[in-house]
Amino acid sequence: MPDINYVGLRDDTHGGMSHLGRIVRDAWMFGLLPETETCAGWSASQMQSLYERVVLAWEPYAHLPSRLPPELRARHTRIYEEAIARAKVLGWNPELGDDD
Repeated sequence: MPDINYVGLRDDTHGGMSHLGRIVRDAWMFGLLPETETCAGWSASQMQSLYERVVLAWEPYAHLPSRLPPELRARHTRIYEEAIARAKVLGWNPELGDDD
């Protein structure tokens, strides 16, 4: 069975509003990756490693954006506002469906 690699943030489902898309964006926010890195072609083990680094980066803030220091909070807001706007243009609907 061949490995399935991540398609990358730009080609992710729902404009990148998936679990993996959030990991990439959070890595950008914390400076773990440059904002030009979409992780296209990354293996599952690479994405798992990035996830673990992002979780560790969030720990001092209890995984809450409201607890981020001002500079990180501003980056988080900018990155996620841009992501939400792009996803909506691509047809993403933030409302939960019956199966969610």
